[in-house]
Amino acid sequence: MNDTEQQEHKFILRGLKDKDYADIKRIMDRVYKGMGGAWEPEEFGALIKQFPEGQICIEDNGKVVGAALAILVNAEAFENRRHTYEDVVKGGEMSAHEPEGDALYGVDIFVDPDYRGLRLGRRLYDARKELCETLNLKSIIFGGRIPGYGKHSHDMTPAAYIQKVKDNEIYDPVLSFQLLNDFHIKKIMKNYIPEDAQSDSYGVLMEWNNIYYEKKQKLFGGRKSYPRIGVVQWQMRPFDKVEDFLHQAEFFVDAVAGYNSDIVLFPELVNAPLLKNFNQENPAEAMRSLSEYTEEIRMAFVNMAITYNINIVTGSMPELRDDFLYNVAFVCRRDGTWDAQYKLHITPDESQYWGLKGGDQLKIFDTDLGKIGVLICYDVEFPELSRNLADKGMTLLLVPFLTDTKNAYLRVRRCAQARAIENECYVAISGSVGNLPKVENMDIQYSQSAVFTPSDFAFPHDAIAAEATPNTEMTLMVDLDLDLLKELRQQGSVRNLQSRRNELYEVVWKMTEE
Repeated sequence: MNDTEQQEHKFILRGLKDKDYADIKRIMDRVYKGMGGAWEPEEFGALIKQFPEGQICIEDNGKVVGAALAILVNAEAFENRRHTYEDVVKGGEMSAHEPEGDALYGVDIFVDPDYRGLRLGRRLYDARKELCETLNLKSIIFGGRIPGYGKHSHDMTPAAYIQKVKDNEIYDPVLSFQLLNDFHIKKIMKNYIPEDAQSDSYGVLMEWNNIYYEKKQKLFGGRKSYPRIGVVQWQMRPFDKVEDFLHQAEFFVDAVAGYNSDIVLFPELVNAPLLKNFNQENPAEAMRSLSEYTEEIRMAFVNMAITYNINIVTGSMPELRDDFLYNVAFVCRRDGTWDAQYKLHITPDESQYWGLKGGDQLKIFDTDLGKIGVLICYDVEFPELSRNLADKGMTLLLVPFLTDTKNAYLRVRRCAQARAIENECYVAISGSVGNLPKVENMDIQYSQSAVFTPSDFAFPHDAIAAEATPNTEMTLMVDLDLDLLKELRQQGSVRNLQSRRNELYEVVWKMTEE
């Protein structure tokens, strides 16, 4: 046991200062013996002067025992062109530093050889990652050495060597460590450090992506990281006129917007109470008559979205187009724009009684909450649809539904919960309660609206953010943390989207997408 192992340690992580040069020189002379040794004091001072936040060290009982040095760069410039270590340090002037850069470039990282085995290098890497997140930088990049390659350069290419390191067939003292620290390889660089004989002069451009990175937003109107969603559990009550229906809908929009919600979800066939005004002896004819209100209702919801400054997913309603009857949900944005998602899968009952047809387009909607998807009731029971949306960046899935019995409701609920887990997204479901006497094929309704989350440590233990009281008219208001989804997808206990065996299977959309 040497003296370092016998003494009591007191490690402190802090920023480097000019006075630390003597300790830095001592370590670099040992670590880089045969490669030029330590930097000159002027070179060390240039780093601290230009970017003090990026120079990090670990101190033990007043002595620096490890350090990580970095500058700011524009990631794209370094990723898309060949460069050498000299291009980074610029003869010790560090003039490659870009104060407005979007990435950290790791200039160097080293630990006193007497302190190896204490995982101080991992602490320094973690400190860099924390700095990257704090400064809202896109990534950390650097040219890594492959000091084990020199022993194999006579019988394999750098690419073959790197693959064997990735496959754990060969251990490289630098590259293996970097791979374990969540860095991935961007490309191989020839003559990165010409004097690095151990690496046969090769370097590997490594990258760690900051999952919390947000592009600089507009001063107003940028995407929210913590949007609030309102879910309406709607009471089926007869309405004599479309104006009465719209007054009730506006009541809920006003109430939910009053809690500063960013989006509100209504249930499937939300305007079904107006069916009572049409021919009950022919349900298909009644549904076609109901579709005459759809354009008026959509326009009213668009105006509400603007007036109350809230995005509205209207639930669904019938639409007659080219003499075919469809079930359509509208996404009314608070900027005055709107779009539509048609129900794709029609249940046997809907086809038999109402003559509904399925749509043929699956859309992803850009909103100021991020990308959202809408699947109407039965559609959520087909996992290919939500997987297609997740591949396009969906973070929130909205499911308006209409079910008459508890077992029908549980099909929707269980599938919605599965979609949240397998696609690592939030899922909100909104249904109707009550009954419509003397309305053919509507009978009674069963609902328990809810908002579901993925199932991991950062989310509720039962993966339910909130749920309504069954069969009671009410609203839910839930705050969603979109940054948690980023963390889950990159660092979760399991990572469903990452772990897919794309070489074995994939979801293919056969129709032409708009």
